[in-house]
Amino acid sequence: MTIVSRRFLVELKLHPEPAYRIAQQAGINPTTLSKLIHGAEPIHQGDDRILRVGRVLGLESHEVFINVEVPDA
Repeated sequence: MTIVSRRFLVELKLHPEPAYRIAQQAGINPTTLSKLIHGAEPIHQGDDRILRVGRVLGLESHEVFINVEVPDA
């Protein structure tokens, strides 16, 4: 399972612009950004929506994703 990195989340929270403006600058709906970072909408490695937000935040593509193992239920 792929999720956004801690660095991505920290940069998003500490950025001088609010998250909804960053989403708009990246060309995605602010609600979609919220769903992506909170796991309500699944993402995959290389997801263009997250990469565009990462670019607005000044992050490289390798800094925005992490893979986590999900244990079997």
